[in-house]
Amino acid sequence: MNRFAGIWIPLITPLRDDVVDQAALTRLVRHYLDAGVHGFVVCGTTGEPATLSAHERLQVLDCVLAAADTRAPVVMGISGNDTKSVVAAVQALAARPIAGVMLTAPYYTRPSQAGLHAHFSAVAASTDLPILLYNIPYRTGVCIDVDTVQRLSELPNVVAIKDSGGDLDRMMDLIRNTGMQVLCGEDHLIFPSLCLGAHGAIAAAAHLHPRRFVELYAAVAAGNLRAARVLSYRLLPLVRALFCEPNPGPIKAALAAQGWISEELRLPMTAATAVGRARVLAALDAFQSCDAEPASGTLT
Repeated sequence: MNRFAGIWIPLITPLRDDVVDQAALTRLVRHYLDAGVHGFVVCGTTGEPATLSAHERLQVLDCVLAAADTRAPVVMGISGNDTKSVVAAVQALAARPIAGVMLTAPYYTRPSQAGLHAHFSAVAASTDLPILLYNIPYRTGVCIDVDTVQRLSELPNVVAIKDSGGDLDRMMDLIRNTGMQVLCGEDHLIFPSLCLGAHGAIAAAAHLHPRRFVELYAAVAAGNLRAARVLSYRLLPLVRALFCEPNPGPIKAALAAQGWISEELRLPMTAATAVGRARVLAALDAFQSCDAEPASGTLT
């Protein structure tokens, strides 16, 4: 398998009494490893990195590395709107056995495409670590254009991109024109993205029923598109419910209901509302009620 392929989970950061709950995080990582996930992202959007201190972010990373114990690769998410500080953050990771770093476009400053190219090029030149670009324009305020991605792909250690633009036309251009490993970042589009040639997905929804997401990936890889399509449609209501309110509130609500974590977030993020929580739990119940049916059945 290619290094950045398959189903990756952008891990939540469990909190208990406003402290990182390392025991809960360790249990989750081991559970996901047993489910066959292919890798982890630490301090991606779902991990609430903006409300963690620099010390806490490294604490979370070290906890995940210890729990994964080389059974699956671990990538560290880095975001920032100052190139020098991003370079410093990446260089601080040099001694840790990570598989790479995932870099968002600089948020708030909204640089030009020339600025984006210069930013990522400067970071790439500062490290030997593999770099995954992270395009999520509805959070950063700027889209990394396909032409810019193509130019960046010429750099030896810029090797992959997580695309959360929600545009399958763009996804096809990334797959066809960049030579990068392309990972879907919109969970409801995993199946069509894989069919178009995406290498995998970094899927927050895979916190719930991770084995099914792994089976979806494996079915497409094996050419069993009927089974993959049926499974994708079964997962769709759950995926939609998990994003009915700002991520990761609904995901934490679901995991808390299952006893994995305490349902805590840090402001300005808030826990799921009663309406959102009810929708998520209903979707979980509905999925579990049909999960015993063979995936080769009809779309019902």
